[in-house]
Amino acid sequence: MNFNELFAAYPFTMSDAEVARATKEIIDNHFAENNNREGWMECLHQIDLTTLNGEDTVAKVEGMAKKVSEFEKNFPGVPNVAAMCVYPALANVARQNLPAGIGVACVSAGFPASQTFIEVKVAETALALKAGATEIDIVISIGKFLEGRYQEVFDEISELKATCGEHHLKVILETGALTTAENIWKASILAMAAGADFIKTSTGKEKIAATPEAAYVMCQAIKEYYDATGIQIGFKPAGGINSVMDAVTYYTIVKEVLGEKWLTNQWFRLGTSRLA
Repeated sequence: MNFNELFAAYPFTMSDAEVARATKEIIDNHFAENNNREGWMECLHQIDLTTLNGEDTVAKVEGMAKKVSEFEKNFPGVPNVAAMCVYPALANVARQNLPAGIGVACVSAGFPASQTFIEVKVAETALALKAGATEIDIVISIGKFLEGRYQEVFDEISELKATCGEHHLKVILETGALTTAENIWKASILAMAAGADFIKTSTGKEKIAATPEAAYVMCQAIKEYYDATGIQIGFKPAGGINSVMDAVTYYTIVKEVLGEKWLTNQWFRLGTSRLA
């Protein structure tokens, strides 16, 4: 892959300050029109209900899955979450306790640092799928990306997508570690070209997690990639999404940049442990 040609085909022309202004303009002008019951229900239906802690237990995951299973009975007429997101060792627990139609998203491939061998990443991903995962969330090799070792990052994503097959692969950029809007843009383009089905902002394990500005850049990259290739890529902000205001902010950005076609949980997810 010639990455000079790839990035030249999708040039990034905005400064960080211009990104901040454009993001603020969208939120200022459109947040209020989505901050209502209809918008809240849409956001609820797009949640990946997440628990990714070292102290996670079988009982905790069973309890979360039970709440999801009983949701329709307890809240008739309200849409359920899209999926549960857990560590691979708990994938089978989630799958056995969730109702049909609710996905099991597993973090994999050396989450959250991605600092392990590709053979380990592939094996962990395959085992997660065998245990019941229906979607896989991985982190790019951030250090390699920042060193400009784009081919290695590309090849890892491609190999993990091959492991996933028909199952969705969500690629986490860890945008807080990428520092600049231009890096976020390049990482977005690289991940999509390598086979990502979704691009995702953050692990939630870094000091800087999802931001509206990162979401704006990623959604713009998705739009340009779709316009050029016809391939629709999903978007998932995650990390620090704790309030209805947070959710509606990201919903608004997706709606204004990508449009109504993305406003389903097939193409838009919110990673959060508390929001539901």
